[in-house]
Amino acid sequence: MISSFKRLWRDRRGNALAIAGAALPLVLGSAGLASDTIQWTLWKRQLQRTADSAAMAGVYAIASEKAVGNCSNIAAATYADPVAYDIKKNLKVLITPTCTVTNPPSVGGYTADEHAVRVSLSVQKRLAFSGMFMSDAPVINAISTATIVPSGKYCVVSLEDQSYTGIDASGATGLNLGCGMITNSTSMSAAVATGSATVTASPIAAVGGIPASNNWGSGTILQPFTVQQEDPFANVPVPTPSSCNPFSTYDVGGNNKPNRPVVDLSAQTGTICIKEGGSGVLSIQGDVILGAATYILDSTSLTMGSNDASLKCNGCTIILTTSGTDMSKIGNVSITGGELDLIAPSTGCTLGTAGCYDGIMIYQDRRADDLNNVKINGNSASKLEGAFYFPKANMTFTGTSGQDTNCMQIVSKRVTFNGNSGISNVCPTGSKAKSFVGKKVRLVE
Repeated sequence: MISSFKRLWRDRRGNALAIAGAALPLVLGSAGLASDTIQWTLWKRQLQRTADSAAMAGVYAIASEKAVGNCSNIAAATYADPVAYDIKKNLKVLITPTCTVTNPPSVGGYTADEHAVRVSLSVQKRLAFSGMFMSDAPVINAISTATIVPSGKYCVVSLEDQSYTGIDASGATGLNLGCGMITNSTSMSAAVATGSATVTASPIAAVGGIPASNNWGSGTILQPFTVQQEDPFANVPVPTPSSCNPFSTYDVGGNNKPNRPVVDLSAQTGTICIKEGGSGVLSIQGDVILGAATYILDSTSLTMGSNDASLKCNGCTIILTTSGTDMSKIGNVSITGGELDLIAPSTGCTLGTAGCYDGIMIYQDRRADDLNNVKINGNSASKLEGAFYFPKANMTFTGTSGQDTNCMQIVSKRVTFNGNSGISNVCPTGSKAKSFVGKKVRLVE
């Protein structure tokens, strides 16, 4: 028997099988651990993606002036708890996680940010191989913080907040902006460039979608599904018209006609109320110079259609409103020809206080009829420095090559561009006609 074992020990046949058998537990163990590592990494990524999405959902809720809610009952969550509902819809690990939502976060670099939302998720899930040897399943954690950050500078703001196109560049327009455009439209075609239009602007943002197009210029950054832009002039009060007179009261020579001497009101200051009781229209037919004052048009529209006419002022604001109860009487603007040379005031007052209209060239009462039509089309000699504010209007801006619109802003319900419009948005020192800072939701931690 002993001799038989000695012969077997010295026999080299079958060594490979013996070695393979001895190494088999190590091979199986390595494969099992590799499989567990991949599975754990997948669960971690899925949980992190859920936390990221939930944090952003919380910030979007804040931006929409809604409650963030909590995540104490994910399984039964509804839209009333946006964070928990987002987790419910996006959870892939098949185990309801432990969840904590804080706004603002109690730790990290955004504890003083009222828009910041921090979501912390954790699950304990057994792994297939290592679970056979571990008494407790490993805990997987995912933490994410999102908030609102600046997204760019805009000189065109469309306040349209329904499912209609808010910004439309069509026809043969060549629009060159030194700034961005944003619309609150929820349409999937919130901002469009069609036909042979060429639009160079960046960024272009929308609450809804922005269709891809070859009409967007090279380098244009598109930011669809962004945060709604606030009305930058929402707190600017509308004055109450009083002591109103027809324009002829100031045009004592009756010169507001073609080929007549200039109507020079450059010495006018303070507040001047104009009401054309008959026609309801102040038509600029000759050359008119306004002083640095606030001009209130009571139930009166402003028009200029002759290529020989001009309207100029340095430091004035024109306000369209009504002293009556019929809001349909609020005037609109139709500038289809002539030279328009307007520079908004820059007195240093604080917007939102009575009588302060710094940075605003023309202001239409926000109680005006919805989608009243406004047209602005100056000639190549026109100069525009300041903001057009038409919160209820469909404004059409037809640029002309040679216009000086280096510091112009548009805030309107809807905006349509025609012609060759160049707005570089490089404002002179001291000008109050600044661009508007946009915002977007972003993961920050």
